[in-house]
Amino acid sequence: MIDVLVLISGTGSNLRALLDAAAQADFPARIVAVGSDTDAPGFAHAREFGIPTFVVSPPAFDSRESWGDELRSLVALWNPDLVVCAGFMRILPANFVRAFAPHIINVHPALLPLFPGAHAVRDALAAGVHETGSTVHVVDEGVDTGPIIDQVRVAVDARDTEESLHEKIKQIERPLLVDTVVSIAHGHIDLKELVAQ
Repeated sequence: MIDVLVLISGTGSNLRALLDAAAQADFPARIVAVGSDTDAPGFAHAREFGIPTFVVSPPAFDSRESWGDELRSLVALWNPDLVVCAGFMRILPANFVRAFAPHIINVHPALLPLFPGAHAVRDALAAGVHETGSTVHVVDEGVDTGPIIDQVRVAVDARDTEESLHEKIKQIERPLLVDTVVSIAHGHIDLKELVAQ
């Protein structure tokens, strides 16, 4: 059994998938806390399951580094085996990444290394690609540059809008993220080994 802390910024659909999975008796991980950079609507899912939440708001700090220090301190209180960025819309400062690496993963709505950054779905549509998808990767000090753990593909329809394509990606990324956490918990994915390659 591993302890997982989840970071979110929005509605928390991936968090919800993890919470539903963790409610099953045979799930090999437990969600110990949920953090955010804002009072995220996704906190409602955590509260429903009785999971503690916390906010570390960047505007309250003089620098990105001091914000990262506070975030690191609060996450460390829970001593998680794994930190999952599930729709967390901030680039984690190097001081935070170094504290928990390589045990930080992120789910990204594109087939990395294509379309990194905050507007991956929009960028995929603008590029006219016929397929995109979702990637789970190890978080490093770059922007969506860490080693890829797994990917799932989805077709892009000519009628897709940014909203419709993002929804299609969400449908595949929820089970992808849950399955990845299971594989890490069971030792089928070794994050240290992946980073060392």
